[in-house]
Amino acid sequence: MLRRRWTGPLLLGLSLTLVVPLSASASPPAEASPGAAAADSVGQRADEASVPLEDVTVATEQVAFGLRRPTAVEAPDDGTNRLFITEKLGTVRVYHPDTGLEAEPLFDISDAVDPSGNERGLLGIALAPDFTESQELYLAYTALPDGAVTLARYRLDRGELEELLSQEHAEYNNHNGGQLAFGPDDHLYWSIGDGGGSGDPFDAGQRLDTLLGKILRLDVSGSCGELAYCVPEDNPFVGVEGAREEIWLYGLRNPWRFSFDSADGSQWIADVGQGRWEEVNHLAPGEGGHNLGWSCYEGLEVFDEDRCLPGEVYTDPVFTYPLTGGNCAVIGGHVYREEEFADLMGGTYVAVDYCSYRTWGLREDGAGGYHAAEIGEMPTQVTAFGITSEGDWYVVNDLPGGLHRVTFEGPEEEEPSTCRVDWNAHTWATGLTAEITITNTGTEPVSGWSLGFALGADHTLVSGWNAAFSHSDGVVTATNAPHNETIAPQGSVSIGFLASHSGDTSPPGRFSLNGAACATAD
Repeated sequence: MLRRRWTGPLLLGLSLTLVVPLSASASPPAEASPGAAAADSVGQRADEASVPLEDVTVATEQVAFGLRRPTAVEAPDDGTNRLFITEKLGTVRVYHPDTGLEAEPLFDISDAVDPSGNERGLLGIALAPDFTESQELYLAYTALPDGAVTLARYRLDRGELEELLSQEHAEYNNHNGGQLAFGPDDHLYWSIGDGGGSGDPFDAGQRLDTLLGKILRLDVSGSCGELAYCVPEDNPFVGVEGAREEIWLYGLRNPWRFSFDSADGSQWIADVGQGRWEEVNHLAPGEGGHNLGWSCYEGLEVFDEDRCLPGEVYTDPVFTYPLTGGNCAVIGGHVYREEEFADLMGGTYVAVDYCSYRTWGLREDGAGGYHAAEIGEMPTQVTAFGITSEGDWYVVNDLPGGLHRVTFEGPEEEEPSTCRVDWNAHTWATGLTAEITITNTGTEPVSGWSLGFALGADHTLVSGWNAAFSHSDGVVTATNAPHNETIAPQGSVSIGFLASHSGDTSPPGRFSLNGAACATAD
């Protein structure tokens, strides 16, 4: 959703209308959502889930131990099914599903990395599109001696590290960003936080003369002039006086993780909030130049009115959740486009909170909006998601130092009903008699049975026949008598009772025979 910023007395009135209840919120944008154009004629992509999001549960299994503060996960598409896992101190480890976590690092750049403070270190990794041939990969880290956020190319076959771009980040050690990913255009995208501290002390989010608080877009296939990279000519701020031309998006606080949907190329960005809201943004492929709001906005609320620019157009997040209930930082994942759980998760973006472990699924609703639901919990302190070339999902978690395989589960299938209940009641002012017929619709005899159903709290059971009746806390249990202990396939037994009531004579809504639900007559 695009939103134009106004000034003066009207500003306060508009900001008040943006305050929403402190609960997770999926925000329908005013225009069609980024993936809408890829939908088929019936409004649903062929690879989208068919199971409602509320019926899906995430599950994890720990498959490796002993990682030292893992920060990012990447998988080479070279047929090896390996995962490369970065560690904060500057090492890169290798995991294979068949052989586990290798004891020795793939390589080590700790001599170049400043890991001081909680958020500095080796933060991101991306493999060149031609990695199998070139053996080139790209690393984001905070560099010695002063913590500058740095992009470098690493030649795996030669063990060579080449610095490409650096942004000063000395005053505070937090909000470094660090995500790297090649987009569908084969350009490299890099997220950098707002410079740290609290409340955007440098006003970096809304400034275009700094790389802080931005996502950059770079052509790293060559060099241009004095630059070790090139700026794509269609970057949104090329030729804009005073602006850094590397900028692709701005108005970000600490975009720790972003990803591209492998189906439509749209970009999902999880931006860590200040003190009230975490947010997720979703942008159509090729849409640069958006102002995502920080530090004028946090989520959908005005954060600092003085940072709001007259006439500026801000792009709203599509999902927010509050920093309450143990939540602390959103960790963005990916859109599920793999085969194994396509019926459950196809087209679903997944994110988790670092502290509360709550996990959300987020889907486009086919009408230009989004639908979100909690789908369970991940392990503690997840820092990153990864997907192997075989389509398996993984997460790593920080201080526990584990690698976990991620799977998804749908609703348990109910066994088909093998019984039917017919209810026939005769009522008068303060009493009723009920005749109940139980039919075995299965193919096996039922030997020894108990029928359960709810009866209103204003009912008092007086007597019954053809079964032993009990009534406790509004639930009636009728147990077979010796003469009708067995119900043959397609056979029936009839029981009944007498009860008093004070007005409510509606029939029970559900019957169960030996704990299994029974069908009822229409």
